[in-house]
Amino acid sequence: MTINNRYIPVNNLTAISNAVAALHNQQVIAYPTEAVFGLGCDPMNETAVLRLLTIKQRPIEKGLILIAANLAQLEHYVDLSKLTVQQIERINQTWPGPATWVMPAKAQVPKWLTGQFDSIAVRVSAHPTVQRLCLAFGGPITSTSANLTGLTPCVTTAEVTQQLAPLLGAIVDETVGELAQPTTITDAVTGRIYR
Repeated sequence: MTINNRYIPVNNLTAISNAVAALHNQQVIAYPTEAVFGLGCDPMNETAVLRLLTIKQRPIEKGLILIAANLAQLEHYVDLSKLTVQQIERINQTWPGPATWVMPAKAQVPKWLTGQFDSIAVRVSAHPTVQRLCLAFGGPITSTSANLTGLTPCVTTAEVTQQLAPLLGAIVDETVGELAQPTTITDAVTGRIYR
């Protein structure tokens, strides 16, 4: 909420509630993650995802990361039957935490999420705000860094407000985690590290 250009934080429950309402209303939100603020929307709403891609000027072919509160929230998206027990155990050892895994996508996952791939990048976050947000929303949301093309990813609410406020349905005013760099991205099948 802004009064006379002074940002006034709202309590966490109100912020989460406002963000969930915005997600249900096809809006894009900003929220803190392990290292930076992320931009999120309802991954199954094409209008919302296209709005997010427009804000980021991100090609649809690149696909998007989903962030969740637990593995159960991702079962609609990832095809665990294509992973070995050992691969699933390796993933579980890193979750919840700052590890993104590229996994085989289920056939019904829309191309606006997977892009040109038959896989999808997913993370179960340990960040308490992400946990509360995804649990309140009832599923995963998209996760891409909160910044306009060519600008540094935002790490404070003030930076998000300055760069993106007119384009967003809500901003969750909490602090980012203490991770110094973006989360790792690893292929669950091949073990290849992308980031």
